[in-house]
Amino acid sequence: MKVAFIVRSTLYSTPGGDTIQVNETARHLKEMGVGVDIHKTSERINYSTYDLLHFFNIIRPADILVHIKRSGKPFVVSTILIDYSDYDKRERHGLAGKMLSLLSADGIEYLKTIYRWVSGKDKLASIAYLWMGQRGSIKKILRETKEVLVQAEAEYFALIKRYAIVPAYSVVYNGVNTELFQHITTTNRNADLVLCVARIEGIKNQYNLIRALNNSAYKLLLIGDAAPNQRDYYRQCKSIAAANISFIRHVPQEQLVNYYSAACVHVLPSWFEVCGLSSLEAAAMGCRVVISNKGFAPSYFKGDAFYCDPAKPDTILKAVEEAATANVNGDLQKKVLQHYTWQNTARTTLSVYKKYIK
Repeated sequence: MKVAFIVRSTLYSTPGGDTIQVNETARHLKEMGVGVDIHKTSERINYSTYDLLHFFNIIRPADILVHIKRSGKPFVVSTILIDYSDYDKRERHGLAGKMLSLLSADGIEYLKTIYRWVSGKDKLASIAYLWMGQRGSIKKILRETKEVLVQAEAEYFALIKRYAIVPAYSVVYNGVNTELFQHITTTNRNADLVLCVARIEGIKNQYNLIRALNNSAYKLLLIGDAAPNQRDYYRQCKSIAAANISFIRHVPQEQLVNYYSAACVHVLPSWFEVCGLSSLEAAAMGCRVVISNKGFAPSYFKGDAFYCDPAKPDTILKAVEEAATANVNGDLQKKVLQHYTWQNTARTTLSVYKKYIK
């Protein structure tokens, strides 16, 4: 069995959660005997060597359309249905903000795709995307895919509500690297240390997090690089940060272990998350977890996390306070290490492949 993972062209130049998802899923599939090659969408691919194509990020449909047309191969899609529209409409200002406030989520993504292409920041893989549009392109993909792999049941229902197409699906949960992030029986945690591990960009909402914790009793440590097109946002975050807020550049996952071990709380107050990998990693290491009430992450954490409204800094502070003083019984940590692992992700993914590869 041989499968091609086809991913966004910026997967490694602008790494994100999907970079880890792709690499870890491929690694564990290979351990199970599956041949997996990772191709950026901009590459020329010899499709004849593969039994199945596996795409990632349905909100970048131009990347998928071109290979559907060329290959004639069966395919599945890990949708990763992130909705940026709430952030785009509420937090982008000036002329761009006014324009985006008038558009649907698909209209916003269409404009952003065209902008990346025209400005030379990304390639437009499929010219057909220009006249099919974001919505039309995604609907074509959903009609033709063998199956969609969603990261939460709620993601699937959001997908069919938005596009009125009902493809076959499997829930393939995000995971953690259990070789790195595992139960620690003895650790001296800093009771006032709060972490936020994420690329620094508007949708992750570090600006409101800083506003919430400025001059509080907590030490906030933000770990991550600025997104390439969000340098101004990074500077804004630094400009308002009080003395109790610190910034550290992106560090490898191996080094994150030390930070998760030392912190009491991890907070990710995003405008939208499918499920933040850093939240899962922090939970696996025994941190108390604060997350946004937006997106699909609540279906992972349920009552074992503390929730905030990303638009309201006072709710972020309140959730951090509740998390920092809560009695924790370790149920979330056990649940993550038992159920939300990349080994389980790969097993479920392989079960999907076996339906379509004889």
